Amino acid sequence: MILLSFDTEEFDVPREHGVDFTLQQGMEVSKEGTRRILDCLKQNGVKATFFCTGNFAENAPELMQRIMDEGHEVACHGVDHFEPKETDFARSKEIVERVTGRTVYGYRQPRMFPVVESEIKRAGYRYNSSLNPAFIPGRYMHLTEPRTWFMKDGVMQIPASVTPLIRFPLFWLALHNLPQSVYHWLVRRVLKHDGYFVTYFHPWEFYDLKEHPEFKMPFIIKNHSGREMAGRLDKLIKMLKAHGHEFITYTEFTDKQL
Repeated sequence: MILLSFDTEEFDVPREHGVDFTLQQGMEVSKEGTRRILDCLKQNGVKATFFCTGNFAENAPELMQRIMDEGHEVACHGVDHFEPKETDFARSKEIVERVTGRTVYGYRQPRMFPVVESEIKRAGYRYNSSLNPAFIPGRYMHLTEPRTWFMKDGVMQIPASVTPLIRFPLFWLALHNLPQSVYHWLVRRVLKHDGYFVTYFHPWEFYDLKEHPEFKMPFIIKNHSGREMAGRLDKLIKMLKAHGHEFITYTEFTDKQL
């Protein structure tokens, strides 16, 4: 089973590097990237889960509708990606449900910051995917956390996939920078070991970042971005389909386990 997801947020990375960047500018980047993602998924006939910020949902209702029309799941990703608040669990759900007219079951905290599971449950979520149990110094250093799904305070935890033993992360940065053959081999290894694969990307990765030096993006982020990243995603999906793996949403995965 493949749990493919996208943190569908306003592009704010330049702000982390001291660049003045408005919400409108960030939305234009993310809208273009989301269209490319949806085109790729549609061409390959696969489903994914889109974790959307309140800002994105309110400023791109036409794309939210397209996400739903094409069979994907909508989940929550806070309200303002750059300034997450403790009250965002409930407010994010209220905004996204109002925009979509659908009940939302899943949450992922911006930048994978920690959350209080009891608050996630109180807000009405069934699953939380805010953990990257990788071996990366900093906010992704979670060597003692489980690698695979587990329950905590009545909420299913769905961590991003990392390799067995050394816990090498297979999230978005890995597909940007590893040779594609190496990334594909590592994904197949995780699938053989765990029986499923969880990963996530962002719409702004599918924007041509290298054409905008004013964004002051680090090389490891803009490497193979834009159309190149869309090509890499396409090849990954085709490889997984060729091996007979099924693409499912996070709620479908939750239903299968509980």
